[in-house]
Amino acid sequence: MNEIERIIDQIRRAYDGDAWHGPPLRAILADVSSEAADARPIRGAHSIREIVRHVTFWYDGVRRRLGGEVVDADEVEQWPEAIDAGAGGWQRELDDLERAHTALQGAVGALNVEDLDGPVPGNPYNTYVLLHGLVQHNLYHAGQVALLKKAAGG
Repeated sequence: MNEIERIIDQIRRAYDGDAWHGPPLRAILADVSSEAADARPIRGAHSIREIVRHVTFWYDGVRRRLGGEVVDADEVEQWPEAIDAGAGGWQRELDDLERAHTALQGAVGALNVEDLDGPVPGNPYNTYVLLHGLVQHNLYHAGQVALLKKAAGG
């Protein structure tokens, strides 16, 4: 297994695999209702839906960076508002997350090991740090979702 394959494995484990830390994000989200996704059981915290949209944004943002684009998002872009409410809208959010996850894995799979040392457009770090940072980012938010889910009674 080369380093690209190991990174893809870590991205997969954080989202839907056998993660060392506990349940991956997909498993945590599996039984979250649209009502729970929109709940705010912790004052001042983002909702589960907002976190899912944020994670989706960064899956796409990292994929775009791998394609050479400078992605310098402000808070509003990083935390996009939900457009569709209700169960149908929540399912579309989950489907979009799945799409973004799959597209990112494809983009990482197209890299060569040498690309990991390459710069990330507009940033002071390399591709290796970007990809490991994404895994860390997703695990951080998976923990938040698990706590929000528990606080919402789910």
